[in-house]
Amino acid sequence: MDTGILILRLLVGLLVAGHGVQKISSHLGGRGLEGGTEEFRADGFRGGFLTALAAGGGQIGSGLLLATGLLTPLAATGAIGVMTVALTVKWHNGLWVQNDGYEYPLVLIGTAAALAATGPGAWSLDAALGLTPYPPWWTALVLAAGVGSGLLTRLVLHRQPPAAPQTTARGER
Repeated sequence: MDTGILILRLLVGLLVAGHGVQKISSHLGGRGLEGGTEEFRADGFRGGFLTALAAGGGQIGSGLLLATGLLTPLAATGAIGVMTVALTVKWHNGLWVQNDGYEYPLVLIGTAAALAATGPGAWSLDAALGLTPYPPWWTALVLAAGVGSGLLTRLVLHRQPPAAPQTTARGER
């Protein structure tokens, strides 16, 4: 079981961290912080530069914590938070990734929640530091805090689309 959890932690943690690296640099195929800023503005978010920097930093931090199995509940909360924001951006496209849907963020949210529920396994920094096992109620707290922070971020930072001009029954504005 510990081998499976290690593989899962490394895969998901490094992918989440890599996604953050792409947001703020030209490494791993990223377009740099300017590209990350453009992406957030195109998705309707305020404060493009700071938003991209915070999201990228959050993804790098939570991803590396997940990969190493350090402070796993905090790491899972961060990953769930940023992926909840991504899910809300892609929601209107439906589930499937081939339509730019929210399938991938949902998988990462579920995986981070599963790691919070199972713990990081014996081959983790949490275990080496004697921080495990985490109590089972942490999973509910992690999910609530992660999803809640993602939804709050969306609410606070996302611009509402401009209202469509009102027309009369004759089509006049």
